[in-house]
Amino acid sequence: MTFNLNSVTLAGNLTRDPEIRNLPSDQMVVNFGLAVNRRWKGPDGEFKEETTFIDVESWGRTAELVGQYLTKGSPVYLEGRLKLDQWQDKDNQKRSKLKVVANTVQFLPSNRNRGAPGEAGASDAAVASGATGDESHAVAVAGPSHADAPRPKPRPQRTAEPAGAYTGRDLTDQPPF
Repeated sequence: MTFNLNSVTLAGNLTRDPEIRNLPSDQMVVNFGLAVNRRWKGPDGEFKEETTFIDVESWGRTAELVGQYLTKGSPVYLEGRLKLDQWQDKDNQKRSKLKVVANTVQFLPSNRNRGAPGEAGASDAAVASGATGDESHAVAVAGPSHADAPRPKPRPQRTAEPAGAYTGRDLTDQPPF
C-alpha cells in the first residue's frame, strides 16, 4: 500500500512585504517570506535559538487578502504543501528551491497593532475564502476582541430552602454506605 502526504503547518512572521502579481490568466498570486523561530535548551543548559526562512506562495482570494492586510513583521499561521521549483539559470545550470504553497493563511494578532476596544484595528475575527481550480483558499483575519478578555467566573446562586425540606445532606455520623 502506498501512502503519500504533503502537508505543511507553520507559524511565524513575514520577512518582507508581500509581492502581488496578476497573471495574464486573471489569477492573482502573492509571494512572501516567513521566518519561523525554534528555541530549545542545549545539553549545557543554555537556551539556543535558530530561525528558518521559508518562501511562501498563495493564490486567488487568499493572495488578495494577504497582499491587502499583511506587511513585513506580521505574524501568521498557515497550512499548505511543499512545492519544488526547478529552472535553469543564465549559465544553463539546473537550479531548484523548495517553497510552501499556502492554501490557508490565518492572520494572528500582533502586539504592535493591538488597540483598545473601538480603536481602528480592533475587531473580531473575520473569515474570507475563495477558490481557484480545485483548491480552496481561506484567510482568517484575526484581531483583538472582547471574547479574548478574561471573564470572572459566575458565582453559584443559592436559593432559600423551605423549612423542613430534605437538603440532600445527612447530618448523622454514619457513613453514606
